[in-house]
Amino acid sequence: MSQPASYLSAEVIGLSAERRLLTALAPAIWGTTYLVTTEFLPPDRPLLAAVIRALPAGLPLVALTRRLPKGDWWWRSLVLGTLNIGAFLALLFVAAYRLPGGIAATLGALQPLLVAGLSTGLLGERLTRRTVLAGVAGVSLLVLQAGARLDPIGVAAAAGGAVVMATGVVPSKRWTFPAPLPATTGWQLVAGGLVLVPVALAVEGAPPASLSGANLAGYAYLALVGAAFAYALWFRGIRALPATHVTFLGLLSPVVATLLGWLVLGRRLTPWQLLGAAIVPAAVVAAQRRPLGRTGADNYQPLTTAHRATDAEMV
Repeated sequence: MSQPASYLSAEVIGLSAERRLLTALAPAIWGTTYLVTTEFLPPDRPLLAAVIRALPAGLPLVALTRRLPKGDWWWRSLVLGTLNIGAFLALLFVAAYRLPGGIAATLGALQPLLVAGLSTGLLGERLTRRTVLAGVAGVSLLVLQAGARLDPIGVAAAAGGAVVMATGVVPSKRWTFPAPLPATTGWQLVAGGLVLVPVALAVEGAPPASLSGANLAGYAYLALVGAAFAYALWFRGIRALPATHVTFLGLLSPVVATLLGWLVLGRRLTPWQLLGAAIVPAAVVAAQRRPLGRTGADNYQPLTTAHRATDAEMV
């Protein structure tokens, strides 16, 4: 029996603020990656950082849930894990090592533009051009630094990371997950980590023979908080919210990265950056308030009782 139109409209437009705030925690946590990379991790090991962020987080989730993919979900987990985890994390850390955090975050802010385009064609979701451009403009004002020297490899990595993450959001939204959230999060983390292992060994060689306490603390934070916890919130949000709404929350990542540079590293914020800091939250709020187009509303499926129970277990 189909839901009444009034009920469906209320659920689509009136999704709880709590769910949105919890989803927003994921990109906020990811905004700490640049600080952790520069201050805690060993130099010149971006692929090792990506592997350690993925596998130690994913393996315990798979072990605890004792659920493995079935049927098509073997290759779907590999595709999603490669896009959302493996390729994205590798490119993210290459950019973090080679670019100022603000520049890398600015290029990553291209993601909402890409998702908005893909979602319009594939999911029937729409955002106004004004909202999209306002968000990207705000991030640019916030994090761009005059005179910054740009490493071409870092620029390509940051832009590539935005492309693969945006591409991963759409199938994550279209495919109905067959297992609880902890299990499917673990599948993707393990798949992405396993894809990265041979690449890391071929490019960077064996891991360092010894790591400092700061290195271990940085890796532990990235795996437990930056991957297991943050990705569970992110995939939970993708299940519950329109794809364009979720990806716009990603603009919070460069805001956090810039504010941490100011608070922890003592970097001064210019008037233009302060203006950007005001524009970005306004664009994020505007994106969350945009109703879906007719096709997006027709395709919307509220969380099932089982998924809500899973959410309660995770958060």
